[in-house]
Amino acid sequence: GPFTLFPPPTMLFLISLLTATVPLLLLLLLRYRRLRNTTLPPGHYGLPLIGETLHLISAYKSPNPEPFIDSRVALFGPVFTTHVFGEPTIFSADPDVNRFVLQNEGRLFECSYPGSISNLLGKHSLLLMKGSLHKRMHSLTMSFANSAIIRDHLLKDIDRLIRFDLDSWTSRVFLMEEAKKITFALTMKQLMSFDPCEWTESLRKEYLLVIEGFFSIPLPFFSTTYNRAIKARTKVAEALSKVVRERRSESERGERKNDMLGALLDEEA
Repeated sequence: GPFTLFPPPTMLFLISLLTATVPLLLLLLLRYRRLRNTTLPPGHYGLPLIGETLHLISAYKSPNPEPFIDSRVALFGPVFTTHVFGEPTIFSADPDVNRFVLQNEGRLFECSYPGSISNLLGKHSLLLMKGSLHKRMHSLTMSFANSAIIRDHLLKDIDRLIRFDLDSWTSRVFLMEEAKKITFALTMKQLMSFDPCEWTESLRKEYLLVIEGFFSIPLPFFSTTYNRAIKARTKVAEALSKVVRERRSESERGERKNDMLGALLDEEA
């Protein structure tokens, strides 16, 4: 009698993959061609999708990252176009252009980050805030930074934390890594009154994974570094949310700590 032939599972998978991939590649190529026809500073976009991201990452992971900028300035001038982290990007090595951009931020220019970095920062990051909310948070941050609390305790905390870290040094020391540890410890102290402990060290390691994600190519299913960074960001957010909930409960009971989180909770009240 009549019968039907079915392709093997491997063939079905390949057909499905091609069906999904080909339209995406066509879309990327059309976008790539449209960018090339746009009036922008001279430059080079590199490969579709990846662009020149690999060149940038390898440069910034080396002891001397300047050649990435210098070589392109030599070819295209101090303002050039490239394509990094999935976004067409204009680099400026011109002090006058940089000054003009900074002076007109919020009017002619708007601060933004590549989608992959914005995703890691989170939509509530101070770096991504805009308008009146950004001004309010910036004002509150600067007010705390210039307060008597900082003046009275900052230098003492710096001295104490440096001495604490020095006591843990062995015969071989990576100075930059130790400086980062001290900076993180000081930040935790000023933000949330935490002294170095197992919890802060665990949080620091998660932050390092997040930072690694900033310098990776966020390709779905392929970017292990970026996926690790996303998971680490979730852990950091959960840990900090727990601290905020506990501190909010303390605040409702009339307990207060003189740190940045305390200032934010006062503003919230």
